[in-house]
Amino acid sequence: MARVALLTNFVAPYRIPLFEALQTRVGQLRVFASTPVEPNRTWRAQWGELDVTVQRSITVRKRWRESGFTDTGYVHFPYDTLAQLRRFRPDVIISSELGLRTVLAAFYKLLNVHVRLVVWATLSEHTEGNRGLMRTLVRPRLLRCADAVLVNGASGARYVTGLGVPHDRVTLAPYTTDVAPFQKARRRSGSPGTIRLLFAGMFVERKGLLPFLEVLRRWTHANDVNVEFDIAGDGPLRPALEAFAGGPRLKLSILDPVAYDRLPALYAGADIFVLPTLSDEWGVVVNEAMAAGLPVLGSRRSQAVEELIVDGETGWMFTPEDEVTIHDALDRALRSSDEGRLRMGHVAARRVLALTPDRVADRIAEACLTPQS
Repeated sequence: MARVALLTNFVAPYRIPLFEALQTRVGQLRVFASTPVEPNRTWRAQWGELDVTVQRSITVRKRWRESGFTDTGYVHFPYDTLAQLRRFRPDVIISSELGLRTVLAAFYKLLNVHVRLVVWATLSEHTEGNRGLMRTLVRPRLLRCADAVLVNGASGARYVTGLGVPHDRVTLAPYTTDVAPFQKARRRSGSPGTIRLLFAGMFVERKGLLPFLEVLRRWTHANDVNVEFDIAGDGPLRPALEAFAGGPRLKLSILDPVAYDRLPALYAGADIFVLPTLSDEWGVVVNEAMAAGLPVLGSRRSQAVEELIVDGETGWMFTPEDEVTIHDALDRALRSSDEGRLRMGHVAARRVLALTPDRVADRIAEACLTPQS
């Protein structure tokens, strides 16, 4: 068994079951968070049974341009990382992302050669497509310091092996959460002849909501199908979403953020979950929707969609920059029968059962505790 330090930005509610499961598999786990919660998140800080230390950090709000959208986020500089590690004296360090915290963790490992460094690279080829030259040059050197690298899925694995990480040092550790509350949610009947769509997340350009709504509006205008679309969350695009005119066959409901423990009831009122994202290194809402028995109409720019959705079996996939593929996926989804959607939802629920916190924690623990060959 080992003393494990987990360095991360903050503890999201859906991460707690995984971290608690990992805690039972190692001798001691302490989470070092750069901040209790980021300002653009709608949930309150909560840590369950975890041992969490909030670090001293400098946080910078950053705005950057990706292909097709502008995004805003936060970059944390946890400057007391070395001091915290010296006090805790870990045997293993798990460091998320490839920024300052991982640089400091790698430096600590150089001073303490017995320490095992596991880099948690939560990324995909698409999310990293526009990274600057400096990051491209630094990352291969930083990854060479790692004894193991955790990635979300196949795209993340291709990215890190392309930077020189040997395949035998890469461990797949997809996003997961406790799916039991979503499985237990009782489905609610909707209006006869109406298909109910659902989105839950941030109202930002990156999520691709407005371009998707334009295609959806045109589709409903041309077809004799009534659609109700609940959009839950918050963010800078709320005024634009509230002002969007859906037309006679598309009813939009812009909802306030929903507390995490109330999400299962929200999913229970839908027929199809929608994730039109332009860029997401995972998208845990896909796990939640599938567990609730919903087929997913999702963007290929979500690694969760790529990893979990089988087109035509558990949902429908599209490329968000291509309106033709959006229209095709919409057409197939909205022309599906009630029985067909229920059947797909049952398959989706069975498929996501394999991705439990316990199973993912087993993989992470193995990466932490297996000596390097």
